[in-house]
Amino acid sequence: MPKLKPISGGLRLIADRASNASPTPARERLPDADAFDAYSSTVSGVAEKLGPSVAHLAVSHRTRRGRRDGSGSGVAISSDGYMLTSAHVVAGGEGMSASFSDGREVGAEVIGADPLSDLAVVRAEALDLAPARLGDADELRVGQLVVAIGSPMGLAGTVTAGVVSALGRSLPTRSGSAGRLVENVIQTDAALNPGNSGGALSDGLARVVGINTAVAGIGLGLAIPINDATRKIISALMKDGRVRRAYIGIVGGSRPLPPRVASRVGRGAGIEVVEVVPGSPAARGGLRPEDLIVAVDGEAMADVGDLQRLMVADRIGKGIQVDVVRDSRFLKLDLIPRELED
Repeated sequence: MPKLKPISGGLRLIADRASNASPTPARERLPDADAFDAYSSTVSGVAEKLGPSVAHLAVSHRTRRGRRDGSGSGVAISSDGYMLTSAHVVAGGEGMSASFSDGREVGAEVIGADPLSDLAVVRAEALDLAPARLGDADELRVGQLVVAIGSPMGLAGTVTAGVVSALGRSLPTRSGSAGRLVENVIQTDAALNPGNSGGALSDGLARVVGINTAVAGIGLGLAIPINDATRKIISALMKDGRVRRAYIGIVGGSRPLPPRVASRVGRGAGIEVVEVVPGSPAARGGLRPEDLIVAVDGEAMADVGDLQRLMVADRIGKGIQVDVVRDSRFLKLDLIPRELED
């Protein structure tokens, strides 16, 4: 009969190796698991905090063919019903309701809208809203995590997350014959659907840093920033229902200055006047197409945004001095801005 010892010895060797082997973990964690968990926790935390503050806005419009319903989102900014949304969401609306994540649906009305900033304030018929905390978009950095919350197509509380793709973008807006560039618009890759307009763009601390306004392309969205400039607009809309702006009546754009002019003024760009509106303060003050504006009341002008920042309500009816370069000559022109009308 053959001996079984070598076999049993082999079995012992296998058993010894098995006993010395490290135990297989029940579930192996990926190298980035902790980071992923932190990301998920941040997004879900923002959604939990901000969800009750975001409403679905149903807006009714009257057309030649009858009534047409539109929709968007809104963000509560006070417990007594005031909400922020996009001006284009409520434009032309004749009736509105706001639906919240707790199932409530209440009536709402437009308090004021400013198409040139694409911001509007509406007031819901409620006295116990959960107001969102407003942040400061000027503190954002490219690559920073942001969360978009809205209610596209009536789906309350939809949440997407992404990063700040770019800062300092400009968004062209128009109201009647007046056009304007909204400055420092936030570009994000957080997915935005059409019904997200008027919803909240939040940082990781659930502070609203922007109001979602447009889909810029595949995977890109834009948001109007919440900063000192837009806080003034919001305040004016809540107080007066409109925003007053000064107006001089030019169409222009940034242009590099000739080397001799750049050396004299100490900077490389100014505003080229492309068109002067007939009968406007600019026309009456003597501005012409191809003029280069380099300063207004001693403040440097490098692009249209610099001029827009000066055209506030306090400038209406008050004289300003415009430093212009025309055919290599430096001129000083006196203008009196008037109020911009829709």
